[in-house]
Amino acid sequence: MSAIREAFVDEPAFVPYLAVGDPNAEASIEYIEALCRGGADVIELGLPFSEPIAEGPTIQGAVVRSLEGGMTPAKFFETVSRLDVDVPLVCMTYYNLIHRFGDRDGPKPFVERAAEVGINGFVVPDLPAEEAGPLRDVCDEYGLDLIFIVAPTTRGERLERIMARVSGYAYVQARLGVTGARANVSTQTTASLDRLADWDIPKAVGFGIKTGEHAREVVAAGADGVIVGSALVDLIAEGGEAGDSVGEVADRLEAKARELKQGALEGRGTETSAGTGTEAEAEPRARPERK
Repeated sequence: MSAIREAFVDEPAFVPYLAVGDPNAEASIEYIEALCRGGADVIELGLPFSEPIAEGPTIQGAVVRSLEGGMTPAKFFETVSRLDVDVPLVCMTYYNLIHRFGDRDGPKPFVERAAEVGINGFVVPDLPAEEAGPLRDVCDEYGLDLIFIVAPTTRGERLERIMARVSGYAYVQARLGVTGARANVSTQTTASLDRLADWDIPKAVGFGIKTGEHAREVVAAGADGVIVGSALVDLIAEGGEAGDSVGEVADRLEAKARELKQGALEGRGTETSAGTGTEAEAEPRARPERK
């Protein structure tokens, strides 16, 4: 069992996303480590690309700040290598950066370098399952997962192809459109999870989750985990606009992570305070060391 899949075994997983380098590499390290302290089970690390087609305005802003701060694939890997975290890491990026990295075209140099710095898997929003064979093969060679996004409209043969190639977890898109925090949970979530019920792989729901209550609702609907990006990126942007210190923003990210993880636990009906029967603040569980 991969480290990513193992993160979903005992309880619903909280999977936060941040763009590495937003607003700079040093701050990113503190923010990512704060999410780990707050209860993250897997962390999605965005490698910024100039044309992020799946992203809404919030994460587009993070991408711009990161690129303006000098983030590149090489610097991304160097930054990831410095992280002091003990949860699996997923690189979320676009296929152009994967294909053109290193001294030759093709995915192998990128995947090889990712494995060296401790990346455990990939989400590549612009890579169709039909064209994912070369990357799937290299991921298998290095023991890394390849995660696909399943949209509310994905059905039939296309769904079959995706689920035949996915590993780690299926990224279930809660609603049509691009990423972004929303005021409520999409009514499409339950139907999307029902369509995937026959496949034995964790299902993590993203796109629009903002609060602990949202996380509770999504897990109660049958999700094995929740993916949250924009609500966290908003905290970074707001802190930058207010002139707050990196430490102050990191504290808010840790608190938000605890809220979201707690909501996920409540959605599964998990006891969070042994012997009391109360919904006290959950302590992050022990996790295997990241390889």
